[in-house]
Amino acid sequence: MRIAVLDDYQDVARSLADWESLPGQTVFFTAFLGHEDDAVTAALRDFEVVVAMRERTPFTAARLAELPNLKLLVTTGMRNAAIDLDAARELDITVCGTAGSATAAVEHTWALILAAARRLDVELFSTDRPLGAGRPWQQTLGTGLSDKTLGVYGLGKLGSQVARIGQAFGMHVIAHSQNLTAERAAEVGAELVSKEELFTRSDVLTIHLKLSGRTTGVVGEAELAMMQPGSILVNTSRSAILDTDALVSALDTGAPSLAALDVFDIEPLPAGDLLAHTPGVIATPHLGYVTEDQFRIFYAGAVDDIAAWAAGTPINALA
Repeated sequence: MRIAVLDDYQDVARSLADWESLPGQTVFFTAFLGHEDDAVTAALRDFEVVVAMRERTPFTAARLAELPNLKLLVTTGMRNAAIDLDAARELDITVCGTAGSATAAVEHTWALILAAARRLDVELFSTDRPLGAGRPWQQTLGTGLSDKTLGVYGLGKLGSQVARIGQAFGMHVIAHSQNLTAERAAEVGAELVSKEELFTRSDVLTIHLKLSGRTTGVVGEAELAMMQPGSILVNTSRSAILDTDALVSALDTGAPSLAALDVFDIEPLPAGDLLAHTPGVIATPHLGYVTEDQFRIFYAGAVDDIAAWAAGTPINALA
């Protein structure tokens, strides 16, 4: 059995789980395979098992059809919008997931909120960004969070934790999603508001919706036009929820004034992408789930999935 572990950017997968307990050979890919179908399928054509790190490498119907030896596809986490599960079923490819934790993503959401509020994109200095050479000492005025309004778009598992932390900062928390009730919002100390109120009242608005046909592009030109001058928009959910072109245009007007992003339409983000050169964008390279604790859970779960499948008793099956 040949096993491919994909997109191991930090070259840590082999040290975080007991891959040697599995029968066969495990190959770790530390570089992104690319966006082209031919490159991906050529690299993976000889593998029976592929371990995908979240949505870093999509598995469309076309790609799956070009992998005749693939029998098991493991995704870290129990949800992966980049895998065509219907196509996998038709091709008799088993798809399994792993356990995960919301903690890392919640922490990173707040890291981005704080970075934007205190303009760390400008003020931070280190050995790689030294002082001197005309760089001023203190350039900006930060934004305090106490008594400001935190808007949470999507009050599920992640959004609820983000809302509770907002209260610890002394923020007024408001929330909206299609099926959210006032009672559910009150459970986490939030006020249920309309979609329009969410965008008009929020000093900081953070997106925590699940990506679906209904939520694709749900934050667009009309919604962004409602935001206050000086407000901050945060997206650590999925890029397709937010209309990128509309965001770039909105930032030009100063409402919102800053967008703190961890997800992008194309990943890895090309160096020449418009977002990489848009004033008001504070961005991280999809780090929300990238912690040692989280990766230990992911990779240990992947090993368990492969072992169970090899024994004829698949676990955590998605397809």
